[in-house]
Amino acid sequence: MKKLNKLVRHLRRGSVYRRGDLEQWSNAVDRHLGELVQNGTLQKLSQGLYHYPKETPFGLAPPKEEALVRSFLKEDAFLLTSPNAYNALGVGTTQLYNKRVVYNHKRHGEFELGGRTFFFHVKPRFPKKLTSEFLLVDLVNNLETLAEDPKEVLSKVKSKVRKMDAKKLQKAVKAYGGAKAKKVFMSIFNSMEKRQYAQ
Repeated sequence: MKKLNKLVRHLRRGSVYRRGDLEQWSNAVDRHLGELVQNGTLQKLSQGLYHYPKETPFGLAPPKEEALVRSFLKEDAFLLTSPNAYNALGVGTTQLYNKRVVYNHKRHGEFELGGRTFFFHVKPRFPKKLTSEFLLVDLVNNLETLAEDPKEVLSKVKSKVRKMDAKKLQKAVKAYGGAKAKKVFMSIFNSMEKRQYAQ
């Protein structure tokens, strides 16, 4: 019991742990994990992943998505987003998706963590935080997967590009755009340049 209490003393509420994280504080980690899940101290989220929930007036709080992904990947290098984020751009996307996308350097595929499904995509580059430039490029990268009419969205993307910082957007296209997206944006940039020369 003393050794179990010693392990619990190292746990922080709201944190998500991998089995390997807890080995340093336990000489019988599987037995101790079994006991802590059984007595309700820890919640088992998936194979080898556990949550020490925060207590709130409404009951136990679920783990934060960032904490789930961080523990699963064992690193901070990821970007968590959703197609819903495109709706803030004002380019005609209005659908709501129950989909969480994780851009990262290590894992690819669909994984269930804590009862939630995450779609992991390996990408060579992504920003630390979501920006409107990245989101616009990402939207064009993923245009064919959206429920809206691609032609209508693209015509609004063209209008949006004219209102944005051209240098920032060109940087984002170069860093994050796929072949199709680069083609789309180059066409928009070229037509904008022609207009400027014509004026």
